[in-house]
Amino acid sequence: MLSGLTKFILGFLLAIAVLVGGGVAVALYFMNRTGIAPAKPIFSNDNPSVKAQAPKGTEPGGGKSTLKPGTQAQSSPSSAPTESPKATPSPKPLPSGAYRGRVSWREGLSLRSQPNQEAERIGGVGFNQKIIVLEESEDKSWQKIRLEGSEQEGWVKAGNTEKVDKQ
Repeated sequence: MLSGLTKFILGFLLAIAVLVGGGVAVALYFMNRTGIAPAKPIFSNDNPSVKAQAPKGTEPGGGKSTLKPGTQAQSSPSSAPTESPKATPSPKPLPSGAYRGRVSWREGLSLRSQPNQEAERIGGVGFNQKIIVLEESEDKSWQKIRLEGSEQEGWVKAGNTEKVDKQ
C-alpha cells in the first residue's frame, strides 16, 4: 500500500516539474524572439545614403569583399582606367518667390499631387531632407516643394518645413 502511494506522489511531482519546465522553456523562447529587432527594410524610394548604410547581407551580390585587410586590389593591364565621378553641376537658379528649406517634421512628410489631404500620395520626404519651396496654397496651409537634387515636385502641409538661410 505504501509503495503505491509513493509512486503516485512521485509521478504527480514529476508531471508538475515537466509542465513547469516546458512552460519556462516556451516562455524564454518567445521572449528571446521578441527581443531581436528585425532588419530595417529598404525601399526603392529611399535615399541612396540609406542604401549605403544597409547591412552587408542585404546588399546585392552578398556585399562581402574577398580582399584581406592590408592588401590592395590589382587591376589587370588590359582593363581601361575608370573615370572619377564628376562633381554635380551647380544648382539651377531658383524661380522667383522660391527659397531653399529643409523638412523639420521628425517623421517626414507625405508628398501629394494636390494641396489637400485626400490627394494621391506620390512620394515622401524624410526628416532634414533639403527641399525648394516653390509656392504656397491660397489658404497658406500647403506648400508646393521640389526635392533638391531631383525634379520631383508635390505638395506638403505647411508648418513642417523651415527656411535655410544659404542662397
